Parts: sequence; C-alpha cells; structure tokens
Amino acid sequence: MNEDLDRHVRDAVDRAAERVAATQRRVADRLAGTTPVTGRATSADGAVTVVVAPGGMLRSVEISPSALGMGPEALAREVVELAGKATRNAAARMHASLRGVLDQAGVRGLEELGLRPGEDDDPDDDDVDTMLRRVL
Repeated sequence: MNEDLDRHVRDAVDRAAERVAATQRRVADRLAGTTPVTGRATSADGAVTVVVAPGGMLRSVEISPSALGMGPEALAREVVELAGKATRNAAARMHASLRGVLDQAGVRGLEELGLRPGEDDDPDDDDVDTMLRRVL
C-alpha cells in the first residue's frame, strides 16, 4: 500500500514539475520576442518624463529646462507622482505580456506580486511609495 502511495505522490510531483517547466518555457519564449517591459509617464506639459521597470525601479528621468522653474519641492513631487503612474503602467504591461501564457493561478500570482491589469492613472491616487513621500 505504501508503495502505491509513494508512486502516486512521485507521479503527481513529476506532473507538477512538467507543468512548471512548460510554463517557464512559454514565459521565456514570450519575453524573448519582446523589448524590455517598462512603464512611462509624462507630465501634462511634457516637461518631465519618468521610465521605470516593473516593480518601479527607475530607468530614466528626463527633466526639461522649463521644469526647473517649478522649484525643487514641486519638481520632486512631480517626479514621484510620475514614478507611481509609470510603475502602474509597467505592471499592467507585464501583466498583459504574461497573462496569455499563464494559467489562472499564475495570473493571480502576478496580481499578488502587484502586477495588475491596466488601471486608471488617477492623478490623485495615493499609492506612491510612502518612503518616497517622506523624502519630500
């Protein structure tokens, strides 16, 4: 009886490992055919643009000379706000890139990691990292 149970458990583990490996291959194939996933947000006047990777790591911040007239505090607030928008955009793009190759549990996992499908970029949204807000 124990041998049957052991074989059944081994078979179940082998099937799960095969599904994980197949999902890894599909994700790798999907990402190999795309450019790096980033999110971008630009101020209404076009003076400040922030680009981030999924998760919010800054890739670039472009500040035009006209933005310097805002003053340091206002400029810092603008960059932080745009970083939040760009982060949501990057998350939505990553979600869109991967949802076609993941099963429902994988899609839920993306969302649990903060990689949610597209959301409104409400300028009054307060979900910017509190540590960044303390800097201001």
